Amino acid sequence: MDSVDTIFALSSGAPPAAIAVMRISGPRAFDAVKALAGTLPPARKASLRKLHDPENGSLLDEALVLVFPGPTTATGEDLAELHLHGGRAVVRGVENALAHIQGLRRAEAGEFTRRAFANGRIDLNEAEGLADLLAAETEWQRRSAAAMAGGAFSAQVEQWREALLRLAAMLEAELDFSDEDDVGEQDYSNISNGCIELHDAISGHLSYPAAEKLRDGLRVVLAGPPNSGKSTLLNALVSREAAIVSDIAGTTRDLIEVPVSLEGIPFLFTDTAGLRDESGDVIELIGMERAERAMAEADMLLWLGPQGDAPKHTALVQIEAKADLADHTRKSDAIIVSARTGQGMPELVAFLVKHARDMLPPPDAFALNQRQRHLLRDTALFLSHASRAHDPLIMAEELRQARLALDALTGRASTEDMLDALFGRFCIGK
Repeated sequence: MDSVDTIFALSSGAPPAAIAVMRISGPRAFDAVKALAGTLPPARKASLRKLHDPENGSLLDEALVLVFPGPTTATGEDLAELHLHGGRAVVRGVENALAHIQGLRRAEAGEFTRRAFANGRIDLNEAEGLADLLAAETEWQRRSAAAMAGGAFSAQVEQWREALLRLAAMLEAELDFSDEDDVGEQDYSNISNGCIELHDAISGHLSYPAAEKLRDGLRVVLAGPPNSGKSTLLNALVSREAAIVSDIAGTTRDLIEVPVSLEGIPFLFTDTAGLRDESGDVIELIGMERAERAMAEADMLLWLGPQGDAPKHTALVQIEAKADLADHTRKSDAIIVSARTGQGMPELVAFLVKHARDMLPPPDAFALNQRQRHLLRDTALFLSHASRAHDPLIMAEELRQARLALDALTGRASTEDMLDALFGRFCIGK
């Protein structure tokens, strides 16, 4: 048996469907095709074949068969695809036949993509971008994930790595051509300046908004005293009855979170318990504590209470709700809305979308996740240390640590636990 298993899985949507694509990857992929189809079709050419069960010869399906010799394939291995009729029985029959072929087994979640990474077809950043692309639900998410999956960030990291290697080579040359007695007296200002330039270039990318805001949605929290119209406004913003609306104070006891896309931008709207000075209800008190935490973590805070009671927040938006009521009086610097009549709602949505664009990474630009930002901060820190080092040996060590951090970004240096967590995000057929 080959040391590397040959894996198979359905890589298209769950049946029933018009077409079901079965993917096979590994050293015995072509043997599996011959076992089912009898002959191997020409490489990279769709060919119609009758598929038979190798054990009893029964007809499984008539399908299009494609074979792609490695290493120039998606996984870097020999790869085959069976384009089947998309019925459940057909798919199940082909899967069972493949499972009984020696050396073949069903793929685990993300295993095709993990093999692509292991065989150098993609790096870690592109794999993370692909995972985000598969999970994208809005146009903004799709465009950002496509930029990462397409290698835009990896190309930038490779430029930084080449610059770092040049600095290390310059330092080694200086050390090689200096006498041991005057090593400490050499002028390394050109290398220090290069470290500063590279530090500044990397730090500039750390100022971009984080990918988590784009992936999870901008957190917009609605807060204020009881009966201020928070739940009614939430329902109007998400266009459905997500929260119970009642004139009874304290109806909302816990956080109600609703993800929604507005003009292609992901938001996570959060309704909170009404805030008041005192309450004899233990459950309501817990709800108010959670509301306070949600307000502190909000990207934008819509305050529906009196202006004088508004909490301090960097992105606080004063909302004057219930504009349809007869006793409504306008407050300064507030957005006037009526969730019941729709008054001011288009203006509020436009306001949220406009400010959200400033909080998210630009479209078609890659967004950095927490892992990537952490490693870039480490790289910048090591470069900063190197630029200030007076001992060339310390400078060389700081440059080496900076290179290791960059290598971890692309997966040149990585741990199995981290890889397991990443590729576990993928579906079975990917």
